Amino acid sequence: MNPIRKAYCRAFQTCFKLALPILPYRKPKIFKSVCELPGLFDKKRIDKVLLVTDKSVRSLGLTEELEMCLKANDIELTIYDGTVANPTTTNVEDARALYIENECQALIGFGGGSPIDCAKAVGARIAKPNQPLSKMKGILKIHKRIPLLIAVPTTAGTGSETTLAAVITDDKTRHKYPINDFPLIPRYAVLDAKVTRSLPPSLTATTGMDALTHAVEAFIGNSTTSGTRKDSIKAVQLIFKYIRNAYNDGNDMVAREKMLYAAYLAGSAFTKSYVGYVHAVAHSLGGKYNVPHGFANAVLLPSVLEAYGEAAWHKLRLLADAIGLCDENDTDETGAGKFIEAIKAMKKDLNIGDTIRGINPLDIPKLAKHADREANPLYPVPKLMNAKELQALYYNVLEGKK
Repeated sequence: MNPIRKAYCRAFQTCFKLALPILPYRKPKIFKSVCELPGLFDKKRIDKVLLVTDKSVRSLGLTEELEMCLKANDIELTIYDGTVANPTTTNVEDARALYIENECQALIGFGGGSPIDCAKAVGARIAKPNQPLSKMKGILKIHKRIPLLIAVPTTAGTGSETTLAAVITDDKTRHKYPINDFPLIPRYAVLDAKVTRSLPPSLTATTGMDALTHAVEAFIGNSTTSGTRKDSIKAVQLIFKYIRNAYNDGNDMVAREKMLYAAYLAGSAFTKSYVGYVHAVAHSLGGKYNVPHGFANAVLLPSVLEAYGEAAWHKLRLLADAIGLCDENDTDETGAGKFIEAIKAMKKDLNIGDTIRGINPLDIPKLAKHADREANPLYPVPKLMNAKELQALYYNVLEGKK
């Protein structure tokens, strides 16, 4: 990256870091069961609610308890279950139409990151009915309060239940972009490990690695606070301790509960301290090829950490210390190497490979430009890279690479 652009990016990031203490960040209030929601709605005089979910979540019966609790308390529930992986602008508009048609007063995002992100975007469109989502991409473009939003995560990974971000894919261009603003932070989150019980091992693995990516990228960036560092370290410790148990035994509810809390902590960390190039590259791959976000993050994470090089060594060594990998004689480089190797070992244990199928090498320059536009100047990464430099991150995970 040329020196002038690098100086601009760092100045931009410094301004945001200095503003952190006065920006309206907040953590959602935590409920342990969906059956606590009728009492909340009663206090707020809400009797019509839109549930945003997907067909898989409904087919597994995960929303049944919520549906019964709301019905028993005379709360009318409208359900949109058309959300797809990497939710689209069409998903958002279809759900918004249901909200308006049924005179709903609140939103529940129930599922993985996709339904929760979709619900956030629905809220944004309701708050700003005359502005398309494409005009809200980036940061601080919403400004207005959205309807009451409750998030019920069914995966321990995205952290979407606590973040100010929603990631949406444009149906026409297939470009995937984030929308970031404080009104999108859910007011309440239901952290109920029971709804994660049916998550298959492969999704337990990739969503858990998604949470790890959030925690690591938030920790090694240049816009951390004492609070985000604490949340990141705790999340990393919990994930390294419990992800294999959750993967190997889906009925281990202690492991499920700890992973759900780790995802919440990691989400709390990155919503303030942001992510890095792992996410920027993963978003471009999700938009172009519909690569699942957690899987993309898991594959990319070790190679991106290696690409940061010396700029990330010290903080990666601190993470290695936190999970007991280092001794006092280890250098920062050695400690960082141990942490990256531990991630690779984790991926192997979770049957996650090192490449992503279907990437067309001819697409890489354009994909790298998308990642560059997303990440720079916003993401306070340890080492800045331009679009040309980012291309290497795609080639590193290219299937059949030489």
